[in-house]
Amino acid sequence: MTATESTKPAQQRGFFGHPWGLATLFFTEMWERFSYYGMRVLLIFFLTASVAQGGLGMEKGLASSLVSAYGAAIYMSALAGGWIADRLLGGQRSVFYGGALIMAGHICMAIPGGSTTIFAGLALVILGTSLLKPNISTLVGGLYPEHDARRDAGFTIFYMGVNLGSFAGITISGWLGQQIDFHLGFGAAAVGMALGLIQYVIGRGNLGAATAVPVNPLTADERGKVLGRIGAGLAAFVLVIVVLLSMGWLDLPLVIDGISLMSILLPAGYFAMMLRSPLLDDDERSRVKGYIPLFLASVMFFLIFEQAANVLNLYASDKVQNTVLGMEFPASWFQSVNPVFILLFAPLIAAVWMKMGQRQPSTARKFAIALVLIGASFGVIVLADATSAGGLVSPLWLLAVYAVQTIGELLLSPIGLSVTSKAAPKAFVSQMMALWFLSIAAGQGIAAQLVPLYGNIPDALYFGMFAGAAVVLAVLLWVSAPKIRVMMRGAE
Repeated sequence: MTATESTKPAQQRGFFGHPWGLATLFFTEMWERFSYYGMRVLLIFFLTASVAQGGLGMEKGLASSLVSAYGAAIYMSALAGGWIADRLLGGQRSVFYGGALIMAGHICMAIPGGSTTIFAGLALVILGTSLLKPNISTLVGGLYPEHDARRDAGFTIFYMGVNLGSFAGITISGWLGQQIDFHLGFGAAAVGMALGLIQYVIGRGNLGAATAVPVNPLTADERGKVLGRIGAGLAAFVLVIVVLLSMGWLDLPLVIDGISLMSILLPAGYFAMMLRSPLLDDDERSRVKGYIPLFLASVMFFLIFEQAANVLNLYASDKVQNTVLGMEFPASWFQSVNPVFILLFAPLIAAVWMKMGQRQPSTARKFAIALVLIGASFGVIVLADATSAGGLVSPLWLLAVYAVQTIGELLLSPIGLSVTSKAAPKAFVSQMMALWFLSIAAGQGIAAQLVPLYGNIPDALYFGMFAGAAVVLAVLLWVSAPKIRVMMRGAE
């Protein structure tokens, strides 16, 4: 048997007609999402709770900025994780080491050590997610031969694990953290990641040999040069941190501002690099230019959508009734409705596209509809406040907000992944996909500068300005759709 034959994915059918490796990755991702969303849903509540209540007593505006900057850093870090897997570790080891770092981060946050253990934990989670998140999907693809008809269904099953994990993590960690102790909630996130790692190690033998090694390993000549540059870069970074600390200039707002700036400069630099590259032909360069308006639409969408982790959590805690039939529930539980709505709405949206066939709107107009919906979701809050007469609003209003946002997400996120893969120049396929995730980072990086306005200006003005901006951009995108379609040259 040749080496090439030995690394071909096996035609296993043990897990609902799919390879057994899918079960391993399904539960790994489920537990990783359990830990990620379980921690994230508590973060804003912990940061803003008083020290007497077990929190850090941080001002709400600064805490909201930190949560948005953390989200931006998560998505930007995936660039490094993908490179490490491709050139150094391979996908399987990257996922394992990433999970171990994530678990260590949650363990740090479970220790009542004040801001030191919290920030150390967040840094470890960012590092771990950079290795796990961009590579676990690659492992799923590696389970199937190139033309295996089961591939799309396999990713659908895998995506169910994402939503099951996020629902369970938000529900369990949210209740433990808000009703008993924040650090117990963070500890539950650590336990979830530990369970994911255990079953990953047990089932790793089902993942095949192809993803066990780097796809483009550094050669002996490259290794010294590249690792030397990385080492020099890290040394320079550490030196800058030491200097800033010694001068007393390094503080949390500066870190947040730096992340926000990087979230904008990084995608701008990528676009400039690709458009100037001689590796692109005229069609590919036109597609990249046509992709830029879609990228900006995604930035606006996630600028609003990702405020669920901070602003909408604070709104749920301060302005919304959290009782059903006389029983009180944690405000964090509102976050658990998004994964439920995804599981409910996704088949319906898919059926609509199938029914419409060639009559479907163009990608740009799907994005425009998604922007109208994300803007309308904040418009719902404006309407809720107008009818509340200064009291707490019904939880049904917030459920409506998340329902509208979820439909918008289903119109934009999967469509965005699809059009990104189609518009990618041959020489930049992986980097183009990284650009899509950088749109999420940019949205959160910009949000980090804007979310402190919540609570300092009237709610109607705060939510209304985001709603208005999204609708204005949606109109511009709708009108520009025919031109964008021409520029995309069939890549829709």
